[in-house]
Amino acid sequence: MIPADPTRGAPVGGGVGASTRRPDGVPKVTGDFAYASDLWHESMLWGHTLRSPHAHAEIRAVDVSAALAVPGVHAVLTHDDLPAEEKHYGLEIRDTPVLARDRVRYHGEPVALVAADHPEIARRAADLVRVDYEELPVVVDEAGATAPDAPVLHPGRTDRHAAHVPHPNIVHRQPVVRGDVAAARARAAVIVTGEYEVGMQDQAFLGPESGMAVPDGEGGVDLYVATQWLHADLWQIAPVLGLPEDRIRMTLSGVGGAFGGREDLSMQIHACLLALRTGRPVKMVYDRTESFFGHVHRHPARLRYEHGADRDGRLTHLTARIVLDGGAYASSSPAVVGNAASLGAGPYEVPNVDIEALALYTNNPPCGAMRGFGAVQACFAYESQMDKLAAALGMDPVELRRRNAMSKGSLMPTEQVVDSAAPVAELLERVRRRPLPPERPWESGGPLGAAGPDPRELPGGLSNTTWGEDVVRGVGYAVGIKNVGFSEGFDDYSTARVGLRVVGGEPVVSVHTAMAEVGQGGVTVHGQIARTELGVERVVIRPADTRVGSAGSTSASRQTYVTGGAVRNACVLVRGRLIELARRRFGGNGDPVWSDPDLRPFDGAIVTATGERLVGIAEVLGWETIEIERRWRHRPTEPFDIRTGRGNGHVQYSFAAHRAVVEVDTGLGLVKVVELACAQDVGRALNPLSVVGQIQGGTVQGLGLAVMEEILVGADARVRNASFTDYLIPTVLDTPTIPVELLELADEHAPYGLRGVGEAPTLSSTPAVVAAIRQATGRALHRVPVRPEHLVDLAVPDTGLPTPG
Repeated sequence: MIPADPTRGAPVGGGVGASTRRPDGVPKVTGDFAYASDLWHESMLWGHTLRSPHAHAEIRAVDVSAALAVPGVHAVLTHDDLPAEEKHYGLEIRDTPVLARDRVRYHGEPVALVAADHPEIARRAADLVRVDYEELPVVVDEAGATAPDAPVLHPGRTDRHAAHVPHPNIVHRQPVVRGDVAAARARAAVIVTGEYEVGMQDQAFLGPESGMAVPDGEGGVDLYVATQWLHADLWQIAPVLGLPEDRIRMTLSGVGGAFGGREDLSMQIHACLLALRTGRPVKMVYDRTESFFGHVHRHPARLRYEHGADRDGRLTHLTARIVLDGGAYASSSPAVVGNAASLGAGPYEVPNVDIEALALYTNNPPCGAMRGFGAVQACFAYESQMDKLAAALGMDPVELRRRNAMSKGSLMPTEQVVDSAAPVAELLERVRRRPLPPERPWESGGPLGAAGPDPRELPGGLSNTTWGEDVVRGVGYAVGIKNVGFSEGFDDYSTARVGLRVVGGEPVVSVHTAMAEVGQGGVTVHGQIARTELGVERVVIRPADTRVGSAGSTSASRQTYVTGGAVRNACVLVRGRLIELARRRFGGNGDPVWSDPDLRPFDGAIVTATGERLVGIAEVLGWETIEIERRWRHRPTEPFDIRTGRGNGHVQYSFAAHRAVVEVDTGLGLVKVVELACAQDVGRALNPLSVVGQIQGGTVQGLGLAVMEEILVGADARVRNASFTDYLIPTVLDTPTIPVELLELADEHAPYGLRGVGEAPTLSSTPAVVAAIRQATGRALHRVPVRPEHLVDLAVPDTGLPTPG
């Protein structure tokens, strides 16, 4: 393993590299943590949203008189009540109306808002709003969206992608072309093709969308909200309210998970509108059903791939067409397309590539950011193809992957050089050489020593559907590649304000950023960085708000890299000021020790390179405070060429591999994942325990996509399962043993050599599980999630929902 570069500062207890306990861990486990849904104000009102029951309809009239007449109702707002000229918002394309005006484009689109004394009064009043709809034909797939007579869902587009797409119902299209595919195809000894489908996955965070807007009495507003990016919210909210940004103060409230689903706005503008209209604080909390309608989801996708190889298993070429359903509004679809296209060949050296990725406008639910962000869909397809190619060659599937694995210096299909570690082959080997779990574990006896099989170890669990008579085992492998940070020329920066002062006779560091802590552990890491760089034990993390510059989004596996880099940079500058102050105050006697260029803070004191203690930090500071706020950026990226896809589009790549072991009841089509081992290169683990937790969490989300998680949308574009009763996510009983092996191969371009961690394990876990099920059953399985009817020959009624593949 390659060690990361040492820092100039010296670690104290709880510094970089330690498995420091999370400050919010115990309160979350005991139920004492305050989430956004716990916000309270003695004079607050409750807000509620009226949503469309139709996926596509013209709004001919809205009558709010009956709702306004309900005692306890303080305001009912529609599109006509919006205060500013700007009435739309969006992360990249401002195409999403705050409240629908002339038509609705998806099932659940907001139409009206109510503020009342009690949430039940608000809900009942909303039910009294009369909306005259005329239903319109729905657009649900590529054929319908791009037909010559297709209804244009967003006529008159002027966004930067509009001129480069062949149809206005295509949000964005990105090709990636390299080499000569036709010539390579003619030389290939073996060619395999496949068509694959990925269902619509939900982020399924447990804390619903929630927040409170408090008017300041002077025309401004304070907004307390659970979000992933405070400043992006602010930049979208201010134009719609018709207020300058400094009149809107945003503070992060407790976030109960995110995974991309809080990157877009939900109730933020609505709460502010109601608060400013009523002059009272307004709290909004979605229930679970509304939450399914209130945020974006993972893009469902249809993918068609062709892989060619020579007789030795060397890839000759790859073609792919990736069609992502973006739903009614753009959200982050353009960036998802860029990821799917640029990462669509996987972590392999492929000399000839022709990839096309695009996202559609449809009347299905809006889709945007979710952990893995375009790379998840592609990984399922290209890893399924690698297994199919291995079978056609008569080759071990791991060996085929190793033979084509990229490494440092490899060239991406975009012709970007991978200029840091890319240990793809080693990751695969590490998961392969792990001992397999014992065969037929249920035969070891029932719970508490009871006789007979232990049903908990069988597919179907305690429902006692089998004693093992039809159960077969399968083992599967997969590996994936994910970018880290914002890409394609985006100005990806973060801001940190670090202060050093004496409190109670001891030096104390304060760290203030706008980073959204959504469970990733950033607040822990920021404290570790401050202790390492400044040699001070006591660190205070200030609440995240917009009184400090933007930290960017808590997404793209970027926060430890970018905001961690900003905190480190600010700490280094504070450290320089501290040493300068110490020299000025104590080095005037001519002692040459003060000329030592390697003076550093250590354990609350200024020490020499040899560790000689010179003076305490508290004594250096006295009554003085050192405080510095700075932006920090990673090295720049560039947009992909709109015709060829060439360009240095990504700042860093992350790699993970999985081996899945499953037991399948072939009679009932039930699957139990026994083990899901992962190996991942993390560059340097700043907090090893937290890193392992992130990898295990991402792995479980990939497992969910593999065998259970899907939002079901009918042929009428209406959601059928907006609840945790019908939308299933893995529970502790579904979660297998997840051994994790960390590689720490430092990236010389990144702070401390670290590598973004959170998303890569979500990619390869899904195809590994499906590969294991394929091995167990012999079925092709080209769609996820895999359901029981995919594994047994059941007659499935025509429900208008996705059919088995």
